[in-house]
Amino acid sequence: MDLDAIQNALREQQLDGWLFYDHHHRDPIAYRILGLDENSFVSRRWYYFVPAHGEPRKLVHRIESGKLDALPGKRDAYSSWQELEHKLEAMLSDAHKIAMQYSPRNAIMYVSMVDAGTVELLRSIGKDVVSSADMVSLFEAVLTPQQIATHFEAQRRLDAVLASGWKYIGEGVRAGSAITEFDVVSFLNAAITAAGLWTDHGPNCSAGPNSADSHYEPTRESARALRSGDFILIDIWAKLASTEDPTQPDPTAIWYDITWTGVIVRVPTNREQLIFNTVRDARDAAVAAVQLAYAEGRPIAGWEADDAARNVIQAAGFGEWFTHRTGHNIALTLHGNGAHLDNLETHDERILLPGTCFSVEPGIYFPGEFGVRSEVNMITLPASSGAPARAVVTGPLQRELLQI
Repeated sequence: MDLDAIQNALREQQLDGWLFYDHHHRDPIAYRILGLDENSFVSRRWYYFVPAHGEPRKLVHRIESGKLDALPGKRDAYSSWQELEHKLEAMLSDAHKIAMQYSPRNAIMYVSMVDAGTVELLRSIGKDVVSSADMVSLFEAVLTPQQIATHFEAQRRLDAVLASGWKYIGEGVRAGSAITEFDVVSFLNAAITAAGLWTDHGPNCSAGPNSADSHYEPTRESARALRSGDFILIDIWAKLASTEDPTQPDPTAIWYDITWTGVIVRVPTNREQLIFNTVRDARDAAVAAVQLAYAEGRPIAGWEADDAARNVIQAAGFGEWFTHRTGHNIALTLHGNGAHLDNLETHDERILLPGTCFSVEPGIYFPGEFGVRSEVNMITLPASSGAPARAVVTGPLQRELLQI
């Protein structure tokens, strides 16, 4: 835990403090930010309050009194629920506006870890509980230069893996081999491992109408055979593997996550080309919106980038078939806790902070027919060595449908 950084951020956001609370590991965010053991046994409630000024404070149950010993601050203990409520009120006596892992109306559900009853309790003693979403983004999503470097290395390796996958499909289908979607996934997984990368599941290879299911996952039993003329979508993601144990991820590494589309042994139809061009232009509109904001030195929220992409698809008459957000934060976890590019599933008002990574992946899906998604990753680089802050796409941009 970086106490100075947390307290500086609290003061900048005019908050009296940040109250961390957990019971049975219901708040993994707290463990990561505070640097606590995420696998420790926790059967009783604990509270850790970081004030904007002064020494942190702890409140723990007496039978688990050592749970927060790794953290700085004065410790108090409780046994009964009456004692808990009395001491919690005393611990927060000089604070009014308090951040917690809470989101009004559950709008940003990714940080909504605190139960309603705890919020009710705090409000009953006069506390103004506000969302910690922006604080979480600052401490969970902002990457170090070393972490950014791991993303670019993953990008270099995974782009080569994907290229080998397209070659495998083209050569196999032309040779008349019985290749299925699952065979492609198996090939890509082997190539990911051979490249010193690691992935938790997937990737996805979707053929024909399966490409219209944005979260399709082929299995050995259900996979579709690939044939000449098929429309193909591949969604692939990975991060660097540990150098000590290649079967595990590098714990400091950042993900790279992309989606490309193509057709096998034929020319795309006019309809396929129209849909791809619309998705491509929507992707580029979101990219341009972020880059312009950074060039002008103004903040941009996730919902604004989503609107930039969504407006292109709606103007083309395909808004009904764009059924998910435009992008998600990328960090140590594939779907991180920073701002998402979203004004559909949520109205994400979190800022795309300097030093963060996220996907840009609009899509149009026609059930029973085909679907197109074009996914790239961006990193917002903070100003350094005289260079202004800027936003960059971290890999190649697909400009046309692939002809495999």
